[in-house]
Amino acid sequence: MTENFRGILLMVGAMAAFAIEDMFIKWMGATVPPGQILMMLGLGGAVGFALIARIRGETLISRVFFSRAVVIRNIGELTGTFGFITAIVLTPLSSASAILQAMPLAVTLGAALFFREPVGWRRWSAIGAGFLGVLMVIRPGGAGFEPASLFALLGVAGLATRDLATRAVPHSTSSVVLSAWGFSMLIPTGGALLLLTGGATMPPAGVFGLLAGAVVLGIAGYYAITQAMRMGEVAVITPFRYTRIVFALIIGVTVFGERPDGWTLGGAALIIASGLYTLWREARLGRRRAALAAGPVSPGQVPPLRAEDSASRIP
Repeated sequence: MTENFRGILLMVGAMAAFAIEDMFIKWMGATVPPGQILMMLGLGGAVGFALIARIRGETLISRVFFSRAVVIRNIGELTGTFGFITAIVLTPLSSASAILQAMPLAVTLGAALFFREPVGWRRWSAIGAGFLGVLMVIRPGGAGFEPASLFALLGVAGLATRDLATRAVPHSTSSVVLSAWGFSMLIPTGGALLLLTGGATMPPAGVFGLLAGAVVLGIAGYYAITQAMRMGEVAVITPFRYTRIVFALIIGVTVFGERPDGWTLGGAALIIASGLYTLWREARLGRRRAALAAGPVSPGQVPPLRAEDSASRIP
């Protein structure tokens, strides 16, 4: 079994874990308000990642927590998680998951706008096509428009902000510690939301089992995706992130009785195709850069990069 194949299996396993976690969250939303779900997930995730950090000998108390990059990252984390969880609870799982697939495109857009990273016209076209796919799923002004689906867009914006801010965090701070900090911020956010929406409820006993399952699956998915990205070639493994929408569609149809229409399926396909194109384009540009770094280009070799073709790394 090659390293790439192992990495693909881990990536697909991580996406399955995240999709099942979303299913548990949607089940919890039937009896528990979103603010309370945020608090419970925040507490469970913070404790879980804090334990992992302690086992690895990493410190959780650091002045880096108050740095600008970490503060922006935490704001993005709580905004994105609030938006996506609310969308999962209030809208079909399949449509919320389809919109979430636009996050890599949003990261590319943010990198171009705020980090001045060069993006050629081809990738701008892919970003535009991807967000056209989002409009197909949401259909603002149409008969099938659900205002609550805008929470999924808020989730995309928040999580993209989180990923962009992470680039500015010192490398000495591990992703495990950053995750513990991010989840801890969900606790006061959920509490504030509860104050605005009428307070907490006493959840049925089964909700705690769903909560435990969601936390365990979230942490397991995080571990699997981290190992997958370290194991094989990023350009080969990263496209399998989009298997999450496949699992979400299966769960939505078989568990929740959802029936995605042609617009939703077409929009999801366009979002995925745009994301895959940007990944392919980045891999191609990466090979060109490697060829240029290796020495002068001779006839028959890869042609040199043009300024318009330069591209930033896709997370």
